[in-house]
Amino acid sequence: MTSRKRLKIGTSDYRNLIEDSGYFVDKTLFIKEVIDSAHEVMLIPRPRRFGKTLNLSMLRYFFDVTQPDAAKLFEPYLIWKEEAYYTSQQGKYPVIYLTLKSAKAATFERSQADLHNILTNLHREHGWLLESDILKGYEKIDFKKIVYGEASPTLYENSLNKLSEYLYRHYGQKAVILMDEYDAPIHTGFYHGYYDDIITLMKSLMENAFKDNKFLHKGVITGILRVSRESIFSDLNNLGVYSLLSHAFSDKFGFTEQETVQILDYFNLSESFGQIKEWYDGYQVGDKSHIYNPWSIINYIERHTEGFKPYWVNTSSDDLIKNRITAREAENIRANIEQLIKGETITKNIEENIVFADFTKDRELLWSLLTFSGYLTPVKDREGEAFDLKIPNYEVKTLFKKIALEWLKKEVKVRDFTLRSMARSLVSNQIPDFEQHFKQLMGDTFSYFDIHTEPERVFQAYVLGLLGILGDDYVIRSNRESGSGRYDILLLPHDRSQYGVVMEIKQLKKDASEEQIRQQLREALGQITNNQYSGELLAHKIDKRIEMAIVFVGKEVFIDHASTR
Repeated sequence: MTSRKRLKIGTSDYRNLIEDSGYFVDKTLFIKEVIDSAHEVMLIPRPRRFGKTLNLSMLRYFFDVTQPDAAKLFEPYLIWKEEAYYTSQQGKYPVIYLTLKSAKAATFERSQADLHNILTNLHREHGWLLESDILKGYEKIDFKKIVYGEASPTLYENSLNKLSEYLYRHYGQKAVILMDEYDAPIHTGFYHGYYDDIITLMKSLMENAFKDNKFLHKGVITGILRVSRESIFSDLNNLGVYSLLSHAFSDKFGFTEQETVQILDYFNLSESFGQIKEWYDGYQVGDKSHIYNPWSIINYIERHTEGFKPYWVNTSSDDLIKNRITAREAENIRANIEQLIKGETITKNIEENIVFADFTKDRELLWSLLTFSGYLTPVKDREGEAFDLKIPNYEVKTLFKKIALEWLKKEVKVRDFTLRSMARSLVSNQIPDFEQHFKQLMGDTFSYFDIHTEPERVFQAYVLGLLGILGDDYVIRSNRESGSGRYDILLLPHDRSQYGVVMEIKQLKKDASEEQIRQQLREALGQITNNQYSGELLAHKIDKRIEMAIVFVGKEVFIDHASTR
């Protein structure tokens, strides 16, 4: 009788999963696609927790010559139903397997040390080579330097190439090199400011392992993003890249709809399919639609009594994405995010070759990052590199809503602080500070549309709105007669020891010259003086007065003033 399968969340070792009766969504035809690929080296970037590590582990146990009993791990699955050519590849090749996920340090020196430690541990796994006659004397010396962690950077960076050669000599078969999370140190290097150094190191390591390596049978590399060919893969003419936009391997990461239905049925949760679809479906990979988020589905099955939750989006801080969306200059980005949250699509160019250094100057690269990281999905291919993008499902939408809310709170907090600082500066006669805060608020909150109908009234209403924060301490008046004319804005303090303020507001066209602006400021101040607009302040015995001219030139603002103490 077949034992009941159970979920083993977080288990990424294929042998452990199968031997411990773990439920396995059959992705073994991934092996067939790798064998059939015309490319010697395959780079397959996918979002985090979409099954990359488990798939590489599956390849490892299938190909590894040191796992002669591993055939039983595959006999129940689809690969064993393929013709003998494919099953004969099982247990045939030496395998070099490594993951770079732990090389994520705050400094380059530490990240380099982490990478060296990964290579040291890999060589210790193959330490038996030192007991054989395969290695020459000087090769044993170099091998031991790596084993003892005493090798030079050059020796480390060439070590995968040399290890594949040693294994070929021993087994008479070329090696399969499997590298997981190759871009982890690169992401971290960009975030912590040592991008150029880590790119140089990784370029040397990757080229030595995969370029013109005559002892290499197949190489499979996984990560989240394809880092630009110019940065790392410039000389790898044997590389095939299969991103989320590619048709090959399109159903080998993530769950298809059929696989999702099957796993829900197995765990007696078929009635949840409709909500599962709403929460975790929606990915388009190559020519395959309705790819589901595997991490969220298995977590929901395990914890279904708790209801539906954003399991996947809560597994990462996503600081790079959040920082870009909430940046002060990201108004257009936020407008696009609002469209997406409403369920609309946006059309953007998607760049498959990511150059992290360009993120600081090319804001449009954010859409490529969001797509390849799994936060957006392409739903329609436009001409060239343009795609219609949308949020794939409700789970991811919750993240965008959260980021939008955080941005709103942050903006409200910053704006409130700036507004209070502006008001405090004005009534304490700190006019340079007032001008700085006023201009900041003007840039953040005012939209200028070449107003043709009574523009000065629009600007006056805007200034009145900003000054409303003083309402508890001041009587705020506008367009009232005082002296021999009408002032634009007057601030009358309840406390007669405080400054009173009278303002005259003017507007010029956007192409006004500096001389025109200065002339308009002088005329506005003269108007206040000549027409005795401060008369109302004098009538209330306000001795400390500020007379201020404000001239708007488009969205730019210019201020001049006179004061009495």
